[in-house]
Amino acid sequence: MVNAIKVTLSTGRARENFGHLVNRVAFGKERLVLTRRGQALVAVVPVEDIALLEAYQDDCDVRDARRRLKEWRRSGRPTVTLEEVVRRCGIDLAVPPS
Repeated sequence: MVNAIKVTLSTGRARENFGHLVNRVAFGKERLVLTRRGQALVAVVPVEDIALLEAYQDDCDVRDARRRLKEWRRSGRPTVTLEEVVRRCGIDLAVPPS
């Protein structure tokens, strides 16, 4: 398991020690939970954790899309390619929407 969150502190205390906390997270790979009125408010985590989370979310999205496509095909409903949708709707992919 990756580092568990062990440190919690108030947003006021975090504000007083911001530079130190950033270094603890960036270089020490610590995870911090900032609280307000005793309630967890936000987490400060190393950027590598965000990359892992985004990769995991992407993987989940791909698995979900594949599962849904399989269900769709099993139902006998027709599929349409992106190219067909673009052609039918007259969309020019070279021009960004405004």
